[in-house]
Amino acid sequence: MWQAVEGADSYNVYITGEGITNQQIDGPMIRDYGSYFRADVLGLAPGSYTLKVVPVISGMEAVGTETSVLNVSTHDRTGFAFNGVKIPGAYKADGTPKENAVILYITQNTKNTVSLDVTGANTHPCVGLQSILEGFKKGKDNRPLIVRLIGQITDPEYLDKGDIVIENDNNASSYITFEGVGDDAIADGWGIRVKNASNIEIRNIGFMNTDSDEGDDIGLQQNNDHIWVHHCDFFYGNAGSDSDQAKGDGALDCKRSTYVTFSYNHFWDTGKSNLLGLSEDTTEGLFITYHHNWYDHSDSRHPRVRFYSAHVYNNYYDGIAKYGVGTTEGSSVFVEANYFRNCKYPMLTSMQGSDVFDEKTQSNDYSDMPTFSKEDGGTIKAWNNFMSGQHRFVPFGDAEYPNPTVDFDAYVAASRNETIDSSVKSAYGSNTYNNFDTNAEVMYNYTPDEPEAAKEKVMLYAGRMNGGDFQWTFNNSLDDASYDLNTALKTALVNYQTSLVAVMGDTVSVEDTTGNGGSGGSEITGDIVHNFTESGLESDYFNISGNLSDSKGTVIYGGLTLTQCLKIESSTLVSFATKDKATLTLVFNDEFTGDIKINGTSYSATNGILILAISAGDYQITQDNVANLYLISLELATGIQSNTMSEPIVFPNPVTDRLTINTTFRINKVEVYNMNGGLMKQSKGGAKTMDMSKLNSGSYLLKIFTGEGIFTQKVIKK
Repeated sequence: MWQAVEGADSYNVYITGEGITNQQIDGPMIRDYGSYFRADVLGLAPGSYTLKVVPVISGMEAVGTETSVLNVSTHDRTGFAFNGVKIPGAYKADGTPKENAVILYITQNTKNTVSLDVTGANTHPCVGLQSILEGFKKGKDNRPLIVRLIGQITDPEYLDKGDIVIENDNNASSYITFEGVGDDAIADGWGIRVKNASNIEIRNIGFMNTDSDEGDDIGLQQNNDHIWVHHCDFFYGNAGSDSDQAKGDGALDCKRSTYVTFSYNHFWDTGKSNLLGLSEDTTEGLFITYHHNWYDHSDSRHPRVRFYSAHVYNNYYDGIAKYGVGTTEGSSVFVEANYFRNCKYPMLTSMQGSDVFDEKTQSNDYSDMPTFSKEDGGTIKAWNNFMSGQHRFVPFGDAEYPNPTVDFDAYVAASRNETIDSSVKSAYGSNTYNNFDTNAEVMYNYTPDEPEAAKEKVMLYAGRMNGGDFQWTFNNSLDDASYDLNTALKTALVNYQTSLVAVMGDTVSVEDTTGNGGSGGSEITGDIVHNFTESGLESDYFNISGNLSDSKGTVIYGGLTLTQCLKIESSTLVSFATKDKATLTLVFNDEFTGDIKINGTSYSATNGILILAISAGDYQITQDNVANLYLISLELATGIQSNTMSEPIVFPNPVTDRLTINTTFRINKVEVYNMNGGLMKQSKGGAKTMDMSKLNSGSYLLKIFTGEGIFTQKVIKK
């Protein structure tokens, strides 16, 4: 990170180390956060590096500044996802991109326009993020694909039932990485589904407010293998229809997939964290690893396992209101070296032990108590776990508990390599442990941390880079035992806004001329637009008399949020003249379907919009029905007509904060470019001012788009 350099239009950043000398990084990796700039470099091999930041002033590189030595380490590539010497994703084992990798940068501004020619796709090029991924769906393109998300990205225009879907027809030669850049990459409102896919990596992304049809932040849906999800933050999704979906549906679920690793993820009070298995109906060939995840005051399913052979090790269970690991349907789960702090029930086996035990009556209740929908049990092998503050935990054969060889929660092994005899069976289903963890033909090499060391490592590294940009502190005295929605946390997530200002080379920002950040509605194409929210009764073109109101509701139209209207009453009059034919558009409340008089003739609005072709002449708009008029747009055949027009004047120049544009022309939009031609700001909706306060000192080109043409002026920012 660095502070702005006076006079700099942009920056170049170079990296040196481990076989790299002054290699320039990609422009989108350089971002402006208002009070500072930041650059991230992805795809480096382990070793030592330095970065050099070089300001660009008036098109020329100035003297750069070099960082101190930066040390790069590899990711922890452990678990079943790496079975068969596979490296899921588009990076090599050393962290560098695989040969011929394609890298796409996705921002809020490029999510719908990014394009790529994909072998086997139906269209060329594929345009938009989901369309590109659908190009890879047929599995005909063997190029490794790296998709890099930058900043807070809301729903793209095209999703599959509210999700981004990753597929590659299980092409063993296809590798896809879907990753966030820096500490603030957010998928806001949408989730990711993976199906019919091989060799996929998802990392360093925060998921919040997910409202897709499936409802999961990430869901491995069917027929997947060698999938690695790591270093992600999972927050609340939108509430579902069921009572147990107040916090959203699943956070990170896996069904009908194998050779999977979920590691170093951070679950923030999630309700249903990790569902594993659905209707596989077999215990053969299903392998998954959960390690170094932070279950931070989440409620349940850490994981909740059907059928699978699951290795659950070195996770931190931090104030869990319901239960930790649960086993059903003949699954075999090795729970090793985890740290359980105030986890109500660290481990449960369906229909036996603590799952059915009523602590109030001190007896089993097979009707009301079960957590797992009364499914047959599986078996948990437990070894070297630390537990404190739990309500109840029953080891197999512990004489302190009644009937401990039937009503047990887990088999606590005497050593890490102990095998469990087939005489140890689940109470329901008589299922046995398959000892996958001691089978050299199945199990991978790994070195677990001690539970305390695992806890410290998890708190340091789980979730997005440096803990992510969203910070929240739970109140252990309340949140450890509560599984209710945390309303303050929910509000913070709904109101989250990125602090990212600009991405180098990107269309940086669209200035909201209403101050309300609205979007939606039809595009405004008029040469002359009068916005009553912005301009009230004052207009250079229309003569307006009447009364305004800001209590008649809000209208979203053409990217504007309109909150003030002209009340159409008996005393209201809007008059204007045109020397040529034109298209007149009147915008009312969305539900308005009444009539308005234009030159004494009544015309009906539909869903709050009236569009009328008119000829040259004088016009008066008056009342027919009572209505509320929010915006007038006039699209002229030959541009704006006026006898008093002159070239726009901008002041003050040099400018410190806000620039004013003085013109009688109707302004359609204004763009600000740096001297390298990079678009830095953009305003729409007829604004005659531009906020320049967040731009660096230096020279800029101002382009003013009007009905009479485009005017360009040089502006100096102090």
